[in-house]
Amino acid sequence: MLGCDAFWNTFWNLNQFWNLVTPEWSSRWVNSQLAMYDANGWLAKGPAGMNYIPVMVGEHEIPLIVSAWQMGIRDFDAKKALEASVKMQTTPAQKVFKGFAGNRDLTAYMEHHYVPYDKGRFSNTMEYSYDDWTVGQLAKALGDEETYRTFNDRGYWWRNVISDEGYCHMRDSKGQWLENFDPFRSGANQHYVEGNAWQLTFFVPQDPYGLIEAMGGDEPFRAKIDSLFRVSGDMGPHASADISGLIGQYAHGNEPGHHTVYLYAYAGQQWKTARMVRRILNEMYTDRPNGLAGNEDCGQMSSWYVLSAMGFYPVNPSLGIYVLGSPKFAEMTIRTGNGKKFTVKAEGNSERNIYIQSAELNGKPYPYAYIRHSDIVKGGTLRLTMGPQPNREFGAAPEHRPFER
Repeated sequence: MLGCDAFWNTFWNLNQFWNLVTPEWSSRWVNSQLAMYDANGWLAKGPAGMNYIPVMVGEHEIPLIVSAWQMGIRDFDAKKALEASVKMQTTPAQKVFKGFAGNRDLTAYMEHHYVPYDKGRFSNTMEYSYDDWTVGQLAKALGDEETYRTFNDRGYWWRNVISDEGYCHMRDSKGQWLENFDPFRSGANQHYVEGNAWQLTFFVPQDPYGLIEAMGGDEPFRAKIDSLFRVSGDMGPHASADISGLIGQYAHGNEPGHHTVYLYAYAGQQWKTARMVRRILNEMYTDRPNGLAGNEDCGQMSSWYVLSAMGFYPVNPSLGIYVLGSPKFAEMTIRTGNGKKFTVKAEGNSERNIYIQSAELNGKPYPYAYIRHSDIVKGGTLRLTMGPQPNREFGAAPEHRPFER
């Protein structure tokens, strides 16, 4: 089988790292996708040359395209990109000359506004909903209000599968919740793709505040993530081997949960993000032959390390902001794609001093738990004062938490 690029893995942050430091690479990927669309009428979730590989689920080449646009990469035909993205999210999968393209469960998703477990892979609800939201964002940017409203609404269909217990809970085509539901169980017979309900529940990068609301507010949400990192249970005999690097049920060795640790900041606890990020940087990456906690998957694991070691991460890759964590080093500098230099200075940083006490951006006080892509590419310095105890006020006020569009 030909090797391929699996955007299900890399759209989270490898592609975003390119947007930041090598935007010309991102431009090539977007234009390659549009060339495939011109040639065969479809974008590709797992291109191998001009072949279509039906790898994984969702159509996460769409957020790859949209994030490039949102981060200022504009040397591609955006109207064609929107046309192609709409097709991917409205046309059931088909065989093509060089493989298989499209979403296998799309018909059921559009009929029920979620994927019933008796009609397809249930966890696709979360994947498709995010892709829909990104289509809406591109439509909004291009002034297509009708398409924006349609896909923005579909971007919140994830709410149809969150139960009162606060899990991504399986439902059938009659709307009935699965009885004897076990949030630990995974595998083909449970219809969670490379995960379980504990992990997939947090796959809502487009609407963290909606997820917080669905769980009852900040306190229940914080408790839910706390539990994610503590609980243990039997994932069953059919659980994917890719569910690795476990801390409780958080699986750092697999991509769908890579953003989860940064969600604390949305509930006003950036310091918990800092604590857990530093633990993952120290425990899940070594210089031994088996030094990664999971499959590298085309660079996703390594790019998580690079961005997190700098001190920030793109929870929602198509929004254009990064959530602050805990930088690994006292100083890191990157040269952005436009030739500007951006430096993160973490004063007093050490294995003990892992918490942000205060921040300045280009010499001015910076109370926010996030930083904009547009600020980074302008160049400058983010200065963080680090300490051994959390400053629980940093980034905690609602107006200082990561924003949504």
